[in-house]
Amino acid sequence: MQQTDEELARARTWLQEARHVVALTGAGISTDSGIPDFRGPKGVWTRNPAAEKLATLQHYMSDPEVRRAAWRSRLDSRMHQREPNAGHFALAALEVSGRLSALITQNVDGLHQRAGNSPERVIEIHGTACEVVCMSCGERAPMERALERVRAGEDDPPCRSCGGILKSATISFGQNLVKEDLERAQEAALTCDVMLAIGSTLSVYPAADAVPIAKQSGARVIIVNAEPTAMDQLADVVLRGSISQILPRLIGES
Repeated sequence: MQQTDEELARARTWLQEARHVVALTGAGISTDSGIPDFRGPKGVWTRNPAAEKLATLQHYMSDPEVRRAAWRSRLDSRMHQREPNAGHFALAALEVSGRLSALITQNVDGLHQRAGNSPERVIEIHGTACEVVCMSCGERAPMERALERVRAGEDDPPCRSCGGILKSATISFGQNLVKEDLERAQEAALTCDVMLAIGSTLSVYPAADAVPIAKQSGARVIIVNAEPTAMDQLADVVLRGSISQILPRLIGES
């Protein structure tokens, strides 16, 4: 399924006329930056289900070997060397236009902020891989600083302040989401006039709740994704294809 020019033009008009656009982004927006998704046909967990164990809090906290494997995986992923793509820059341009009220993201790569979106507008539902957090004292530090220690030979670097376990500041399986972030996301969805869902399977909750909440509140729903999603039937328009190619056209940057 490919979008027609008519569908693209209709969705573009809605965006241009909108006063409060909310974007919800998933892993698909970052695949063109070289960051693989998790649940797609070629996703990390699809190809290697055992990798999901590294993101499970109970295993991470109780098993030093899981932590060592997680640190090796972070080194190998090179996520922190990836650059924003045209899709990220299009959303930054949407904010500059004054129409983007909030950007709810399921991603942890920090590429929206690097592309130019204001940190105040980005709601990172699943946390961030750009920082580490001590699970004992709560101190946070840049991820790159911890990775430097791993490269220097520390296979499971402890917190330098209290000796506690360091973990990526992402939300692991078995870990509670941040209540304030969920409340901000819900409020944004309730008050938007266009919900732009990008690169998400829309099957992971509660982040995916933003789409039906917006729809029920009267917003137009535009879905941009390479593959079918769980909520295509709710959309006013579904644009299927390369996100980094569609978004600049949709938002008017090319």
